[in-house]
Amino acid sequence: MYSSGAPAPSKKGGLLWAAAVTGGVLVGGYMYSSQKKDSVEVSPVQKSTSAPPSALNPNEFVPFKLAEIQEVSHNTSIYRFSLKPDQVSGMTVASCLLTMKPAQNEGEKPVVRPYTPTSPENAKGYMDLIIKRYPDGVMSNYVDSLKVGDDLLIKGPIVKYQYTPNMKKEIGMIAGGTGITPMLQVISKIAENPEDKTKVSLLFANVTEDDILLRNKLDQLQKDHPDQIKISYTLDKPPKNWSGESGFVTPEMAKKYMPDPSLGDDTVVFVCGPPGMMAAVSGKKTGPTTQGELSGALKKLGFTESNVFKF
Repeated sequence: MYSSGAPAPSKKGGLLWAAAVTGGVLVGGYMYSSQKKDSVEVSPVQKSTSAPPSALNPNEFVPFKLAEIQEVSHNTSIYRFSLKPDQVSGMTVASCLLTMKPAQNEGEKPVVRPYTPTSPENAKGYMDLIIKRYPDGVMSNYVDSLKVGDDLLIKGPIVKYQYTPNMKKEIGMIAGGTGITPMLQVISKIAENPEDKTKVSLLFANVTEDDILLRNKLDQLQKDHPDQIKISYTLDKPPKNWSGESGFVTPEMAKKYMPDPSLGDDTVVFVCGPPGMMAAVSGKKTGPTTQGELSGALKKLGFTESNVFKF
């Protein structure tokens, strides 16, 4: 049951559409112990007298009530949390939030994980998270255990990359699995603004075709903006007659789909996905707020640390 103010889709596709309008997850991210919370850079939400109230608090964890669960694949669901009817989440593009699993036993520490909402910035009355369940995923399995009506502790927003219209001529994106969510945030922000002329090229890597999250939305974005948005897929296990790319992201594949690194400051490549993909494409992040050294396919192509950003 949706809270008042949250538009309840009349069929399965409705929630998927709402979840995809603005692209997070940084699923399977870092564990933040209670001792490390001060190391997270939190940017306060900017408010004005005319802006609707924000539900999120950047300084403390707040309980959000689970209103709806929509399964989108065998191991991934959209979790909709209710806000007050006149509230927006308070998220900006591109930002994430933190979720907390409280300590269950004496001596146990709470577990904190970052995720990126997929509901629009201006959506009133609800906020959506798309979360993939991993066999050993402490937070993903905890969220999956919640029932409608249960609360999840959430804190944010945490600004990851402050996007502004036309800040780059071209943006490249390489995503794997639920790493698509921050990419959707940015793509949707660009697509909804006719004054933003930024070109986007996304290479989305998955294991099987069934693992491609929100594919209908991605394909529609490309269809609606054919001269501005290009979406390409690669699969580890492609089906017969698959027309996309096959295998892991290689330097050759990245060269084919990413902007020319000679554009320098006029371009940036966003990377988000599982650790193995990150290592091969750009090198891993070294912490929640530290990018780490650039390596992998993008470095081989001539990109520098100034025009690669790891979510």
